[in-house]
Amino acid sequence: MMKQALLVALVAIFSGSANAYVPSNPSKAKVASKPAFDLKKAVGASFTALTIASNVITAPVADAVDFGAQYSPSAFGSSTVVAEKVTREGLYGSYEVDLVQEVDKAESTFKSAKETKSKKGKYTALLAVLVVGSFIIPMAQYFWYVKDDSSSDDFFAEEVPEPEPKKKGWF
Repeated sequence: MMKQALLVALVAIFSGSANAYVPSNPSKAKVASKPAFDLKKAVGASFTALTIASNVITAPVADAVDFGAQYSPSAFGSSTVVAEKVTREGLYGSYEVDLVQEVDKAESTFKSAKETKSKKGKYTALLAVLVVGSFIIPMAQYFWYVKDDSSSDDFFAEEVPEPEPKKKGWF
């Protein structure tokens, strides 16, 4: 497989078609002493051709299949690991042990329906006080700050001039 990728890359390099994949910077003033063979351009073209050839020929699906086998399902899956098999070595040889996870308990911690219903009024009242307080307290604070301010009274007490009469014509 690698020999085929190398062969395709070499054919692309020697045929000169790989230069289409490398961006070129045309110079404004051409210097006569500049060599016709550009090493940077050739290395870039060969690297590009090798990359494209190896990606086309090799099978990326095989890498995806091996990906799941390398890592534990708890890191990438939606399942929860309850026990883990560990191989240990003792005096008489190796043996397997199931390590059970004791941190997470699967029992329900919800309150019963009866207990929830009996305390519903208390939580409703608390929520109502918080919602009303979130509107009333900022308004009271605003009116406390502006109670001695007379700028709005001065603004509305001014005499409003009469608008100019409309001119006859288009404008």
